[in-house]
Amino acid sequence: MDADTHEPAEHLYLRMAESMASAIRSGTLTRGERMPSVRSLARQYGVSLATAVQAYRTLEDARLVEARPRSGYFVAARTPSLPEPVAPPLPATALPVDVSSLSEQVMRAAHDPAFVSLGAACPSAELFDQERIRRAFGRAVQRHRASLCQYEVGPGHESYRRAVSRYAMRFGCQLDPRAIIATGSCLDAISLALRAATQPGDIVALESPTYFGFLEILEHLHLRALEIPCHPRTGLSLDALQLALDTQPVRAVLAVPTLSNPLGACMPAAERRQLARMVAAHDIPLIEDVLCNDLVEHDDKRRSVKSFDTTGHVMICGSFSKTVAPGIRLGWIEAGRWSSHVRRLKLATAGGQTPLLELAMADLLTQPGSGIQARRLQNALGARIDEARSLIAQSFPRGTRVTDPPGGTILWVELPPTVDSTVLFQACLAERIVIGPGTMFSATGRYRHNIRLSIVSRWDDAHRQGLLRVGRIATTLHEQAVGQARRDREAPDARDGPPRAPAPISGNA
Repeated sequence: MDADTHEPAEHLYLRMAESMASAIRSGTLTRGERMPSVRSLARQYGVSLATAVQAYRTLEDARLVEARPRSGYFVAARTPSLPEPVAPPLPATALPVDVSSLSEQVMRAAHDPAFVSLGAACPSAELFDQERIRRAFGRAVQRHRASLCQYEVGPGHESYRRAVSRYAMRFGCQLDPRAIIATGSCLDAISLALRAATQPGDIVALESPTYFGFLEILEHLHLRALEIPCHPRTGLSLDALQLALDTQPVRAVLAVPTLSNPLGACMPAAERRQLARMVAAHDIPLIEDVLCNDLVEHDDKRRSVKSFDTTGHVMICGSFSKTVAPGIRLGWIEAGRWSSHVRRLKLATAGGQTPLLELAMADLLTQPGSGIQARRLQNALGARIDEARSLIAQSFPRGTRVTDPPGGTILWVELPPTVDSTVLFQACLAERIVIGPGTMFSATGRYRHNIRLSIVSRWDDAHRQGLLRVGRIATTLHEQAVGQARRDREAPDARDGPPRAPAPISGNA
């Protein structure tokens, strides 16, 4: 502890780093600006010199400040400004879904160690405190070994449901632990919610672009997708959603208001309140995914729509696969008005979960310092996002647009119209690099010139070089298309024919 405080030094330096990081990212501290000296910072916060140095080292690791010999610390140069993607027009009618074949190909390659994976948002082990997780699991086995020989059914272990209720307070929610149901994952929770609220053939309104896993669930449940346009920063268009609710027989809304996938958008708090009122007025459920809410720094972006729900029309779903322990496959749902139906479905299709996993997760969620772990993860991922955007600015073709999310694990890239993301995907796959082609994220066939890039798996020199290589391949495709168009203009009398395939791309990732 520092001599003049009662707060552990570990907590102090992270709180200091978080405060300065917020000022840098908001523009209050501008790039190149000199930071206070270590001694000045220590006096300002009333801490030791060692704690002040540790705070600056944390900011260095996040690539937010840089140390200059004999000069001190300065705000680091930020990623070059890149324009954000533009939302294309969407069809006004609901469509059946068929995306599983492409997404299966992406996920299979993304989990192959022979490939550089930039396509799947599956966290790498080094992002987590593996020893802390091991100890929690060991304690659960030691204290509750008899549960290995018991057949458990029901909504989940009481300790786990209480821990989830406490955890949900971070999102502004006051959830009754008795209403929480344990699931195998967040997707499992969403599937249960959809099955409880819809019938085959029903229309579900959801964000566009949207997570391909949602589309796969709709496909398997024989539901139709009505895609609602999204802004890359503020997310779901409530005006467009209101029009859809007024003109279409929508039976449910599925949304990710915090760090939507793949845009990384965060809905403003006022719009979250409005969304809760909209679904209540139309007497339909909002199925809210809060999987990544803990990956944003600011409370207003973390607060859930469920926290504004006064009628039970919001079904909140989450898990800990991106934030606490990816290997402990556990999710949860509080289904509001549909709680009884979801509980019956869960018992009929899955019975119960594994009590030892629930007990270990309850331990992790209630340990002192769990918030510290979340801030460390935010800092690590923020540094990766900044670096990835810088690499995109260096290597992708002119005209590329990319999102700038306030946290999370993914970037959504809009390529020039000359570059087909499915062609780029196949060219990258040939060089053992995996990306997410944009057509995976819509039932409409749109986003052919977009890709999703994940930076949450391993992030080493191979992945940095892989990302640069993706940019160079995209640039080659762009230059080939521009050259072909020029040749076509210079030969106006040439007969029309089928489009020519791009020439083979040489080089290695």
